[in-house]
Amino acid sequence: MNKAKLVMFIYALAALFSMISIGFSVALIGVVGEEYDMAGIIGIIISIVIMCIIFMMGFKTKKKFREQGLL
Repeated sequence: MNKAKLVMFIYALAALFSMISIGFSVALIGVVGEEYDMAGIIGIIISIVIMCIIFMMGFKTKKKFREQGLL
């Protein structure tokens, strides 16, 4: 596996962990109840923002790698 594919794999793992954290935040709202309701909502919003940033960085990096002929 070349270095470009390794970098793209790391971006994919980061996006996966961000999606998992969205699920944990939803579970925090559903399981615990009203006491941690706001923490779950804030966690969902932060996770979505982080996921969007990771996807934007990944697509920019992929475009750069394709232009260089590494992918």
